[in-house]
Amino acid sequence: MSRVRVSEVVRPEILAASPYAVADARGLVKLDAMEAPTGLPPALLKAWQDWVAEADWHRYPDGGAQAVKAGLRRQFAIADSLGLLLGNGSDEIIQMLCLALARPDACLMTPEPGFAIFRAAATTAGMGYHPLALDPEDFSLDPQRAVAAIEREKPALVFVANPNNPTGNRFPRETLLALAEATPGLVVIDEAYFPHSREHCLDLAGRPDNVAVMRTLSKAGMAGLRLGWLVAAPEWVDALERVRMPYNINVFTQLATRFALAHPDWWQNLAASLREQRLRLHQALEAIPGLRVWPSEANFLLVRVREASAVHAAMKEAGVLVKCLHGQHPALTDCLRLTVGSEAENTRLLEALTAALNRR
Repeated sequence: MSRVRVSEVVRPEILAASPYAVADARGLVKLDAMEAPTGLPPALLKAWQDWVAEADWHRYPDGGAQAVKAGLRRQFAIADSLGLLLGNGSDEIIQMLCLALARPDACLMTPEPGFAIFRAAATTAGMGYHPLALDPEDFSLDPQRAVAAIEREKPALVFVANPNNPTGNRFPRETLLALAEATPGLVVIDEAYFPHSREHCLDLAGRPDNVAVMRTLSKAGMAGLRLGWLVAAPEWVDALERVRMPYNINVFTQLATRFALAHPDWWQNLAASLREQRLRLHQALEAIPGLRVWPSEANFLLVRVREASAVHAAMKEAGVLVKCLHGQHPALTDCLRLTVGSEAENTRLLEALTAALNRR
């Protein structure tokens, strides 16, 4: 028997937190995690296999991932004057930011309901956490109230997911700039869903100098790669490099990212197809009595149905897995988040949802 009790050593706020849960989706139509419905097209698969055959398994990867950074700069027109940080998914970058900025009494602020990892990373780093409340009707952010909260709490770090997860809406550029003006620390605009949105804010990175923009390949059809990046003024990236673990981007992620950036048509066409499917799915959901669906600029839709937990369970029983958000936040009462899939998957979703509602 151990002579040391875990509860006496691990910080109490860590023990009180819930691990990030991933649902078992085996045998189900998986529409709960905003993944793409398809992978590489057959025409590119052979080329990728030839590419990966050159991997040096026995060597550490390029610690700076310089070829990946060069490809990202070319693809997204990132100026050489800006810093570029890579992470094992955007989650690692969020964690690095919290670790670097977690001075005593430092706090993180972000709109809620929002991405759960922001709160989890703040807790892990020992930062305070103060949400910025969204309007429960349309999930908009009142800039005057948000600025007043920021001026009161003086956060070291503000995250704004744009579009927001799980609500799908964007915040106006003017609001983002107002937040940056009021924030004494760093404002990070998280554009994880950039392939599915009509507008982008990459041009705001470093202008003003306390604004950074974060992106990932996950929602561009490459969730398995775990590649995220942050664009910011060089002094911010220089500071964050000091908490980045060595070789955090593995050999295969570097190879796959370079391959994807060399063949952008397939993931750009995939995103265009999902935007079309999002419109079709939204229109079909609007026609269902008793269901509310919100507009979205991401690859998912947020809906409210009566007895959402029971509907979620019935859909899963019918072979379709979506995300039940009921109980996570008061504004998400009786809400489900539906990932936009292929035409066939969306048809299955609508059939399962309709059957669940009729059964209820």
